Amino acid sequence: MTTVELTRFRVLPEKTSELLEARAEMLKDFAADRAGFLNARLVQLPGDEWLDIVEWETAEDFAASREKGGNLPGIARFFAAIDSLVVAEEGTLA
Repeated sequence: MTTVELTRFRVLPEKTSELLEARAEMLKDFAADRAGFLNARLVQLPGDEWLDIVEWETAEDFAASREKGGNLPGIARFFAAIDSLVVAEEGTLA
């Protein structure tokens, strides 16, 4: 079953452009380096909050991705634009 990663985070207004510019690089790095990566969507919420919805083939693929963290430049740049984590959850696509 497809595993879904839901990460809600805050970005300071002055870092929004940096976050959006880094997004394309992050997705390229994920596609090249993360087994089981299927898709990602970024949702801007009210205020300075964002929701990243990432789909993985399996929970194991998601866990392996977490272990790697910001190991590539595009991923690290995207993570660096984030001010704070609100919540991170994992579920199964129904």
